[in-house]
Amino acid sequence: MESGKDLRITLIGAGTIGLSFAALHLSHLPASSHLTIYDTRPDAEQYIRDNLPKFFSKASLPRSTSDVKIATSLHDAVSDADIIQESGPENLPIKQDLWAQVEKHAPKDALLWSSTSGILASQQAQKMQDPTRLLVVHPYNPPHLMPLLELVPSPSTSETAIRRTQDFWRARHRVPIHIHQETTGFVANRLAFALLREAIHLVDANVVSVAELDRIVESSMGPRWAVAGPFKSYHAGGGPAGLEGFFNNIGDTVQGCWSDAGNVNIGDGWEDKVFAQAREVYGTVDIAERDRITRRLLDVLEGERGKKTL
Repeated sequence: MESGKDLRITLIGAGTIGLSFAALHLSHLPASSHLTIYDTRPDAEQYIRDNLPKFFSKASLPRSTSDVKIATSLHDAVSDADIIQESGPENLPIKQDLWAQVEKHAPKDALLWSSTSGILASQQAQKMQDPTRLLVVHPYNPPHLMPLLELVPSPSTSETAIRRTQDFWRARHRVPIHIHQETTGFVANRLAFALLREAIHLVDANVVSVAELDRIVESSMGPRWAVAGPFKSYHAGGGPAGLEGFFNNIGDTVQGCWSDAGNVNIGDGWEDKVFAQAREVYGTVDIAERDRITRRLLDVLEGERGKKTL
């Protein structure tokens, strides 16, 4: 069903993540399929018509955004959907109430996905009659560009729902990773926020500035990790002995860094300093430039990796 014709996808929420997912779905939906968006803002239709095209370059708009149906009620939005994906506020009571309502009106075999950044599926599903249908599909921002999707089921989520979700995203050349246990922040954000915490510590301790730290990441681990993750990178760094050799060679330095890692917390007083530097250096970040460069980088990586199969 998910890869066939007449696929009906409903997106709930037309914020940045919701519209980014809309752009992704429009890029892959066949002409016979349908995309519906439901959002509670009073000017939802005009807002979506004005902002959705911004997620495409002029040459890459695959279908007219006028093909998107803007639903005016939750019932109309979900009553005949094959996939229902919410990108609403990060508010547990709102999500719990939403899924209880969706469940009443959606087809019994519809896939139910949450794009939350941190609210577990087991928490969201507490008011549902059938929690086996719901799982988190957490994107890495912006999802219309970034390949990763973390699939985070609750202990109740069915294997069928997980498998159907994986099949859907693989058919669209994304990277759906099944996260085997619910954990705060899932995996990608835990890794990113660990680096962010140490970055804040180093800036707050006057070891480096915000701009200098960003240049360090952009000129070292940034491009390296685009090619290989930390395990593969350090396995290569250990030479013929691999990861074990790496730790044998510089394990003392690694442990020294771990032991000396900054223990910063929100509210500790670093905020004024770090936020002021970020404002001074970057002002308002040019998101279009970020996305353009990211797209080119991902195209190069896909091309290089594709050579391995030739």
